[in-house]
This record gives sequence, C-alpha cells and structure tokens, in this order.
Amino acid sequence: MKNIIFITFILLSYVGEAQKFKSTSTDIKFYSDAPLEDIEAINKNATSIVNVESKAIVIVVPIKSFDFKKELMQEHFNENYLESDDYPNAIFKGKLIDWDGSDGDAKAKAEGTLELHGVTRDVTIEGDISKSNNSLKLSTVFKIKIEDYKIKIPKAVFIRLQKR
Repeated sequence: MKNIIFITFILLSYVGEAQKFKSTSTDIKFYSDAPLEDIEAINKNATSIVNVESKAIVIVVPIKSFDFKKELMQEHFNENYLESDDYPNAIFKGKLIDWDGSDGDAKAKAEGTLELHGVTRDVTIEGDISKSNNSLKLSTVFKIKIEDYKIKIPKAVFIRLQKR
C-alpha cells in the first residue's frame, strides 16, 4: 500500500475571547481502497485547537480510537502497522495560510508538520473552512504515503492493500 487517505471533518466551538476554537470530538475518517477489500475506520476522539488570531492549528489523533468494522483489522492496524502502544498519537501542528480569519466560507491551506508512527514530516494540506461567530468548521482530504512514515506492511497482507 503506497497511500493511506485520511478525510478530516473538524467541528470546533468557541472557547474564550482570543478567538480560539477547540474541539474534543473532531472526526477523522481513514480510508484506503484495496483490490480485495476496502479498509475504513472512523475516529471521533481527536482533539483540535485553532487560534484565529495567530492562525495556529493543532490536531491530536489518538490512534487506538480508530473504529474498524472488523475487529481483526483494528487489531492489525494498532499492533502490526501503526504500533499504537509505541506511537499513541498522530499530531498535526501548523498554521493556516491564505485565510484572513473572517466569517464565511473559504478555501484554506495549512502548512506544518505531521507526526505519525514516530516520524515527523513537513506537510501542506488544502481544504475548506467555514467560520461564524461561535463556530469553525474545517474539512480536508489528504493522502499519506506509508513509506514516508516507516509503516511496514507484511508481504502476505500487502496484496490486500492498494498499490498506487
């Protein structure tokens, strides 16, 4: 498998006067289409914080909170691939760019680092942002190459996963 795709839907609520938004129930969807069986999981326990003034954004995703339809897939994901006991979180830290912080819908880009499986890499993520006085919603779809994060897939399982 060369790519893992995360689809992120982030709903944030207002917390304080400095235009900071925080959510402890950010939704993350993991999906990879594969020749024999698609692999999909949802995580509703990620935490995200956005400071509108500084444009800083942090998203922490607890790896063990991904919920798969098949228990065996979840077990392999945590124990064999993401090794979630050793690397319990994926963390994105960055800044929103090309967004002025005003109310309304807009395209946005975030530049920062993504730490996954003990590896930290620079990433740029594009998506949509919607802000009103007391809420902020971000959504994005982006690809992650598993080899970039030293995630190893056993050869016996590899044929089940998509090659790109």
